[in-house]
Amino acid sequence: MIITKTPFRMSFFGGGTDFSEFFKEYGGSVLSTTFDKYCYVTVRHLPRFFEYTSEICYSQIERVNFISEVQHPMIREAMRELDIHEIRLTYEADLPKHSGLGTSSSFAVGMLNAFHLIKGQYRDKKALADEAIYLERGLCKEVGGLQDQIASSFGGLNKITFDSTGYRVDPVIVYPIRKRKLNSNLMLFFTGFARFSFDIQVSTRKCLKDKIQDLLEMKSLTEEAEKILVNPERDLNDFGRLLDYSWKLKRSLNKDISTEKIDEIYEKAKKAGALGGKVLGAGGGGFILFYAELDKQAAVRYALNDLLYVPFRFEEQGASVIYYVPETYVPQGEKRVIEDDVWYDDYSNKWEKAEIHH
Repeated sequence: MIITKTPFRMSFFGGGTDFSEFFKEYGGSVLSTTFDKYCYVTVRHLPRFFEYTSEICYSQIERVNFISEVQHPMIREAMRELDIHEIRLTYEADLPKHSGLGTSSSFAVGMLNAFHLIKGQYRDKKALADEAIYLERGLCKEVGGLQDQIASSFGGLNKITFDSTGYRVDPVIVYPIRKRKLNSNLMLFFTGFARFSFDIQVSTRKCLKDKIQDLLEMKSLTEEAEKILVNPERDLNDFGRLLDYSWKLKRSLNKDISTEKIDEIYEKAKKAGALGGKVLGAGGGGFILFYAELDKQAAVRYALNDLLYVPFRFEEQGASVIYYVPETYVPQGEKRVIEDDVWYDDYSNKWEKAEIHH
């Protein structure tokens, strides 16, 4: 049995510049962090006592005999790509899907991690990120940028730089006390209404060619934000003010990124003392992040008392394994050696001699 643990991410600056249509020509840059809310994927081989060969549990329960019968596109394509059979897979998460925190990409990374491990294979963080990108953007044809898979796999506070040759992940080195202060000044709220990023991502991608200058400015804001964080002489509150400027720039990319309700929430928080903030992810709903000094946070929470407040802490580990017990299970149709010159077929219950090549 394998249990993987993969963090969710929050992106501060540069969202949109991680679309390949943009960064292959102009370069891209994203500043993001993972935090202590996770998805958990459990995978084990399914004992052969049932009328079905695989059981998949997420918000639905699927029981199938063939990979082609799996309804969840990402699970189906991953099983097909990695030749995974006869499993029980379960998914659990600390936060809901469609929330702007890269939950689907975290699941992709965690599932691929578990699938490789159950086959006795190790994949490093870059390999997991690359495979998750291929799974979501290539095999499943989902529209979006590339930051989520990378962030959830690597973990930590990073600047991710994109260009025509690929991407690079550089940890943002911040004094521990300053980093804790940044964490303390950030407030996360759930807006209470779901969002579907696919439609927003599609319309955002269509706007890219008309918003080149805005995206180039958003890319430059990533560099400025990094300078604020790493320089102890800079006022950390400038990070909050920069979030405010970046949010106004981002919402100009696509009318679907914000809504009347989101604008109302944002203005309430600003009037209560927040210096800036943003809707996380593609936009349209889900989680909203604010930067507010500690002495202003009670007023912000009071102003937004109809929203769910979610405390969090930065995390550094990224994709990890929290339980691993190798199985002696052999997929149907395969054979295993139990003596030097004898193979035993689990399914025919027959012994047969086999030539052993040394």
